[in-house]
Amino acid sequence: MIRSLYTAVSGMISLEAKQDTISSNLANANTVGYKTDNLAFKKFEDVLIENHDKRIGNRNVSNILGSLSFGNKIDAVDTLYTQGIIEDTGKSTDFAIEGRGFFTVNNGTENYYTRDGHFHVDNNGFLVNDSGYNVLGINSNTGRQESIYIGDSKISTDSAGNISLDGVPSYTMDTVDFNNYDSLKKVGNNLIQGDNPQRVNASVRGSSLEKSNVNVTNEMINMLTTMRSFETNQKVVQSLDETLGKAVNEVGVVR
Repeated sequence: MIRSLYTAVSGMISLEAKQDTISSNLANANTVGYKTDNLAFKKFEDVLIENHDKRIGNRNVSNILGSLSFGNKIDAVDTLYTQGIIEDTGKSTDFAIEGRGFFTVNNGTENYYTRDGHFHVDNNGFLVNDSGYNVLGINSNTGRQESIYIGDSKISTDSAGNISLDGVPSYTMDTVDFNNYDSLKKVGNNLIQGDNPQRVNASVRGSSLEKSNVNVTNEMINMLTTMRSFETNQKVVQSLDETLGKAVNEVGVVR
């Protein structure tokens, strides 16, 4: 019975974490470039149950009763990197990537990657994201990676991510991709980190933004299903608790 209690409680812990993930997806349904997370579970290793009640001749021998599962646990958080809907905004500092790829931004010490192309020009004239990180590009004259300086210039962008300032080709958006998306890690503020980024010529649309790929209907269904499963486990724990209470307080009592 104690084992059953542990199994039910482990299920509740996993379902609570899943509910948090679903809530985060719904909260970011309107976040530019956000990618849906999904919590994956796996079960604990089964254990073999046996006793020695079986007798052969004058001795007790092992009697295999079967296997017992101790419930499930959190395995990993999987992120769905499918394309979100791209909408025109009419703002020259907005960018969206069609297909695979990520923008590169830098906080002064380290590079990060994002699908969120909601950029703007800061007080120093540099193109930055909403966190104030500099957006990186490849200088058309030197071929070097550097922060994109806009100043007061008028921006225009072609589908290859080439940025012209006042009609003069100046930068190519520094876009990268990864062979293995499973290695990518979200670090907050709609940014990710990953190993071995490879520079690619991603298809970039100017004056556009990629919407979140969260399917609100599916997330609401998942939330209701998770809540019902949690309530079921909760009732099992309550029932086991009452049974244990009776076993402690009533069974074996001398009347």
